[in-house]
Amino acid sequence: MAEVRDIDLQVGGMTCTACAARVEKKLNRLAGVTASVNFATETAHVQFPATVELAELVRTVEATGYSAIPPASPGAPPETTADPAVERSLRRRLVANAVLTAPVLLLAMVPALQFAGWQWLVLVLATPVLSWGAWPFHRAALTNLRHGTATMDTLVSLGVAVSYGWSLYALGFGSAGEPGMTMPFTLLAERGDATSHIYLEVGAALTTFLTVGRWLEARAKRRAGSALRALLELGAKDVALLRPDGSEHRVPVGTLRPGDRFVVRPGEKIATDGVVVDGASVVDASLLTGESVPVEVAAASAVAGGTVNAGGRLVVEATRVGADTQLAQLARLVQQAQSGKAPVQRLADRISAVFVPVVLLVAAGTLGLWLVTGASSGFAITAAVAVLIIACPCALGLATPTALLVGTGRGAQLGILIKGPEVLESTRRVDTAVLDKTGTVTTGQMAVVDTAPAAGVTAPELLRYAAAVEHASEHPVARAVVAAAGPAGLPAVTGFESLPGLGAKGTVEDRKVVVGRPGLVAAEGVTVPELDPAGRTPVAVAVDGRYAGMLFVADTVRPGAAAAVARLRELGLAPVLLTGDTTATARAVAAEVGIDRVVAEVMPADKVEVVRRLQADGRVVAMVGDGVNDAPALATADLGLAMGTGTDVAIEASDLTLVRGDLAAVPQAIELSRATLRTIRGNLFWAFAYNSAAIPLAVAGLVTPVLAALAMALSSLAVVANSLRLTRFPAGGGVVRAVTSGRM
Repeated sequence: MAEVRDIDLQVGGMTCTACAARVEKKLNRLAGVTASVNFATETAHVQFPATVELAELVRTVEATGYSAIPPASPGAPPETTADPAVERSLRRRLVANAVLTAPVLLLAMVPALQFAGWQWLVLVLATPVLSWGAWPFHRAALTNLRHGTATMDTLVSLGVAVSYGWSLYALGFGSAGEPGMTMPFTLLAERGDATSHIYLEVGAALTTFLTVGRWLEARAKRRAGSALRALLELGAKDVALLRPDGSEHRVPVGTLRPGDRFVVRPGEKIATDGVVVDGASVVDASLLTGESVPVEVAAASAVAGGTVNAGGRLVVEATRVGADTQLAQLARLVQQAQSGKAPVQRLADRISAVFVPVVLLVAAGTLGLWLVTGASSGFAITAAVAVLIIACPCALGLATPTALLVGTGRGAQLGILIKGPEVLESTRRVDTAVLDKTGTVTTGQMAVVDTAPAAGVTAPELLRYAAAVEHASEHPVARAVVAAAGPAGLPAVTGFESLPGLGAKGTVEDRKVVVGRPGLVAAEGVTVPELDPAGRTPVAVAVDGRYAGMLFVADTVRPGAAAAVARLRELGLAPVLLTGDTTATARAVAAEVGIDRVVAEVMPADKVEVVRRLQADGRVVAMVGDGVNDAPALATADLGLAMGTGTDVAIEASDLTLVRGDLAAVPQAIELSRATLRTIRGNLFWAFAYNSAAIPLAVAGLVTPVLAALAMALSSLAVVANSLRLTRFPAGGGVVRAVTSGRM
């Protein structure tokens, strides 16, 4: 199979979703190329085979009438697409348009202000607005005309041109410019002498309203991309590189290479991903993980770039730099999610692709209808222009990308990374949550959870003897025993003997101590009582041939796991615990967190089969895991959620990545995804409702072009404002309907 590459092109010059659909269509016509173009982010995510050159992709976009800029280097961290210069340019045009349009509207609206020849003053004031102010729309329309297509800019440009052309005709050849001619202004269409009316205020108001909308769109892009920019700006700018002679040299972070060692002082950001080789400290990772509790690190601890050293001096050896760091990968995931398309957006794209030609036909039909029925030519033209203006599906085009931008951006702030917008549909349909046990529901770290000392032995004494022997062992159970006793003050052990799979022996304070499986202690001739382990690992202890007691070790449940499971139930998901551990251990953990259904003692391949059986039963399955052995099941499930504290393989196989190692992030991720989807559906509903109700009114000649322009601008503003409400999605989840009010 030929190698398939991925690239994100920045596409310039797009002014509406119809433009994005054109670029996407042209790219997808290339052999083996799959492209997804997003108008809101102004990016084209392209998958292409080795037989297609990057230059060919760029030429294809340029031949369509737009610009294409490839990334600075392969695998480079993504850059934000919200250009401040574009926003400043739109603001300048908006101010100029508003200043010139205000007197035009006043003269047209207030007969008392009208004087002999006032129409000619209006012409002078409106001409800069309809030419320079509306030039972005005219330029886009001309570009589209050269390529034989029509977009929403075609509607706008045509509406402005018709209103300006008709006004010139009325002034030069009609009665509009006659001395003493006055005209009342109305938002509702009126019939009368066509040449006695000018419509310069229509074109000026339309241009100004649309410029307001474009400026607000540019601001929305910048605000929605703030989470991505925050991720990219987390990294340090320079670093204290440690030379072989022990001296330090301050260098830019970009010069670091894997294997380089650098110094991180208290209060400094860690420059890149690495491993601590010297020193101990606490690291504030809240900006990256959302966790407020600092993480303790020491030699051999892994640290991530962008986190802050809040304690002592550290020497770190770089393991990943540049585009390979966790920070860069998170930023790339955010951009890829924002550049993709949800099924609901594909519907909007298909509609936009045919909407403009249909509107042109409707406008032409409206013009012909009124002329045939005996209406004046001026009234017929007014109705046709109103159709062109009011039918612009700007709100429809903004419905999905703005909500997706804001939703994924808010997710990044909360440590929830949505890999692709199609995930939103999956979260809505999911009804079963399969949870891996170790590392997901539990911490993955063994700990002593109970002690049962024999008569005459105290719990501290039992732990002290056991830990003294286990201190020399590296077994996870041994480390749990030592951690429970505390390494400080433990007596020395002599004659230590490790018995793999069984336990250990040694002499502590001249007393022979045996620690390990109950069978090992019984083999020493010691009577061991039968105690119910309740899913825990029993560790028996004998001192000088006498039974001293039992320790119970278990993988501890994550704090808040029970509350997270309860929240999943409230969201309509049936939880299932899936593990390769013993049935007794699995049931003990399940009982602690409130899960009824348990599937235990399964191999990695069996996890996939469990997911497939649930799907075969008609279930829509979400799988939550963290390890390499969970990756196949994560990929098989309808929705895969990987704990960010897990392996890279699991993260790559998932649809959602939870940066925080907190099970509470699972229901929060589902709530955020559903809230984003509800917002998209609400936006689409109101956009469709607006066009459905407004176009017939325009065809009937009941509204003027000015009112049409105002209504169209307000509908776009409403969609953007509704999407931005997702920025208030609470960090704790739960209250989402108030944020995303709207029809489903």
